Amino acid sequence: MTTTVGIRDLARSANILQEYDYVHIEDKKTHEYKGIFVSPKYAKEFENFLLEKSNKQKNEKLQRLKSFAGKNQIDDKYDNLSTNEIKNRIALEKFGD
Repeated sequence: MTTTVGIRDLARSANILQEYDYVHIEDKKTHEYKGIFVSPKYAKEFENFLLEKSNKQKNEKLQRLKSFAGKNQIDDKYDNLSTNEIKNRIALEKFGD
């Protein structure tokens, strides 16, 4: 079951949340939709849903970034060298001794 209540109604009686599965909150004066309150019996399930959705969005962004990562390949002659050693070797190749 569901209903729509005003912000004042909710402030006056929080027991409304116990009677319904979820409650739409609306500013009665401007008829502006403010949000939704979920019954405690569905709160954990809804929280898990939002967490899964958030993780899915993060993984999609990560996959897009990973598609660009590793595009540049390091030449085999620089294998097993630290970044400083690679910089030094490149400088020697460009400018000599």
